[in-house]
Amino acid sequence: MIWKERDVSMVAIVGAGLAGCECALALARAGVSVRIFEMKPGRFSEAHTSAGLAELVCSNSFRSEDLTKAIGVLKLEMAELSSLVMDVASRTRIAAGKALAVDRDRFSSAVTEIVTAHPAIELVREEVTSLDSPLLAGAQAVALTPGPLASESLAVSLAQAVGGERLYFYDAIAPIVTRDSVDMDKAFWGSRYRPEDDDYLNCPMSEAEYRAFLDALMAAEKVEPREFEKEIHFEGCLPIEEMARRGEMTLVYGPLKPVGLEDPRTGLRHFAVVQLRAENVEKTAFNLVGFQTKLKYHEQKRVFSLIPGLEQAQYLRLGSIHRNTYVNAPEVLTPGLELRARPGVYLAGQITGVEGYLESAACGLWLGLSLGASLAGKSLPLPPRVTALGALLGHLRTPSPNFQPSNANFGLMPELGVRAGKKKRMDLYGQRAREAFAAWLAEAREAGMAECPENIQGG
Repeated sequence: MIWKERDVSMVAIVGAGLAGCECALALARAGVSVRIFEMKPGRFSEAHTSAGLAELVCSNSFRSEDLTKAIGVLKLEMAELSSLVMDVASRTRIAAGKALAVDRDRFSSAVTEIVTAHPAIELVREEVTSLDSPLLAGAQAVALTPGPLASESLAVSLAQAVGGERLYFYDAIAPIVTRDSVDMDKAFWGSRYRPEDDDYLNCPMSEAEYRAFLDALMAAEKVEPREFEKEIHFEGCLPIEEMARRGEMTLVYGPLKPVGLEDPRTGLRHFAVVQLRAENVEKTAFNLVGFQTKLKYHEQKRVFSLIPGLEQAQYLRLGSIHRNTYVNAPEVLTPGLELRARPGVYLAGQITGVEGYLESAACGLWLGLSLGASLAGKSLPLPPRVTALGALLGHLRTPSPNFQPSNANFGLMPELGVRAGKKKRMDLYGQRAREAFAAWLAEAREAGMAECPENIQGG
């Protein structure tokens, strides 16, 4: 395959997930010609089902919008950088209380339309199996954004390039049920602390029902890792049965927490509550919040039928477990996300060691902005570590004897240096981040960071 003739630099992107699409659009805005490779629909990973770009394979939630949380601050920073993901999320959002959740099909369709419509982006539906693939020949730079589910052959090629064994952890996804199969004589509508809202379906449990469910959950058959694989779960996405193993009340203080979910029919608080979050605008499909699982399929149907209201649940998707691949970023990547062992090859997204939809998208967005500037002979300053984006990128530069993927969190930032209560500290972290980001953004624009048009559609 030969690159099209253009008077600009050319970049190949491998993987059209959140990070890849953000990276592609940021580069295209900077005047860079982009060819983005996506193996779907010719081949699907064990977690993907749709041919669309930016497919959300786990939850449909981008989490809290609260600016006293690092993820809320990251959303704000991404919006200031004209993030594709944030723009589309705002147009495809569905009610989810204090969280930003989207209609996953509309979200993917909108991203696909925007990316494929841009004149500087060419989408190629072919699988890149190696860093030395002929498909990448002639590219000025290569950005690997395959997500955590890189194909086996590409992951092997990457491992050979960086040396040593691949790092990996197990990730799990939650089941999705149809709305009309939920027994509404038992379930009720309501959002945590806002019972008048109908953002979530809630399935209440008495103590006896909870303990019967817990016993069945603990005894159920699970999908075991292959013999040669060490099982490592990411703390931010533990299978529900793994949480349950940590103590009989762990779930009640975690995803089944009843606080703020008084039953509007009785005004009473139940012992435990299973929440179901809408998957689409029409509210015809709901996922079980916090119920990512590695139970075998038949066991999921049996055990989850013990949840009041889900006795006759019909499943659009059962939960599953898959292996996610990531590199030891502080060792193998430069601060610019370039492979030390393969100059000209860059990584972005979850494969770098960030964890979460928005964190991955933010990483891809930053690579697109910084690489676009670099190809134009300019240099962007790194965001300061007191910002959400800067802290996330800083995590990828910080050596650790046991490097693990991380979500955006204030713990990645330098300490405040002042004494304050928890709520006040969160306020101060958020305020400091916003002020520092505004100052950095002005500096970055002076350094030549490409500004995007007001209307993201059409590039």
